[in-house]
Amino acid sequence: MVRRILLGSQLRRLRESRGVTREDAGYSIRASESKISRMELGRVSFKARDVADLLTLYGVTDDAEREPLLNLAKDSSVAGWWHSYNDVLPSWFQTYVGLEGATSQIDTYEVQFVHGLLQTEEYAHAVVSSGHKAKRLSKAEIERRVALRMERQKILFQENSTVLRCVLDEAVLRRPFGGPAVMDKQIQHLIDLSERPNIQLQVVTFDLGGHPAESGAFTVLRFPEPEIPDLVYLEQLTGSLYLDKPEEVAAYGAVLDRLIEDGSLSPRESREHLHKVRQLP
Repeated sequence: MVRRILLGSQLRRLRESRGVTREDAGYSIRASESKISRMELGRVSFKARDVADLLTLYGVTDDAEREPLLNLAKDSSVAGWWHSYNDVLPSWFQTYVGLEGATSQIDTYEVQFVHGLLQTEEYAHAVVSSGHKAKRLSKAEIERRVALRMERQKILFQENSTVLRCVLDEAVLRRPFGGPAVMDKQIQHLIDLSERPNIQLQVVTFDLGGHPAESGAFTVLRFPEPEIPDLVYLEQLTGSLYLDKPEEVAAYGAVLDRLIEDGSLSPRESREHLHKVRQLP
């Protein structure tokens, strides 16, 4: 998806710089104006032949200029690693996993669960199991979902790892998924991860009272490529919502910044608080 967005934005800039209408661009590749619009937004797959024809129409004839874009078209059709989990991955969540893997920074506020990127395997198992009791997932399905969650966490440990700024409501720490032993290990895991330079973890304790994130959990995805706008991700029971209007993203970003600056414990204080929570009976 990220490759499609990048390619689409570059094709749009080329078309506009040449003064070509979407209708004329569509005619050149035997497609509709709406198809060109979807291509430029990165919402459909690309055929290398169509991209080649569009580049010709836009006057891009030099091989050195064409090759990177044609390679991007080919790469955009390659399935991501998460597609091997299609059997347990909801279609609406595939988009998120693909975007998550391309981020340079993730800002998030969680009110019910430890964020998926910070969960231990045992905690993830307890969360997945409890969340699907009505559906009665098989043991194999649960293990597959947990494996997917563990695979996603690699973005925090790879070269050029993603920066994660995570604010947790204290309710997350008090909700004993999996029982005391599982929670104790999970909280120690949070302490350990909070020492990593690319992870900033802060806690909103109960005694801090009200705070700016009254609307609930949210995630802001930020990308290194200027062509890809930052996104706000809101998860719902049977789907998800993406907000990409600059003013909407800015509003959520401001809430996260306020939580970090004066709505939660500092990273050091949060670490100390996690130690105290572990010592409670």
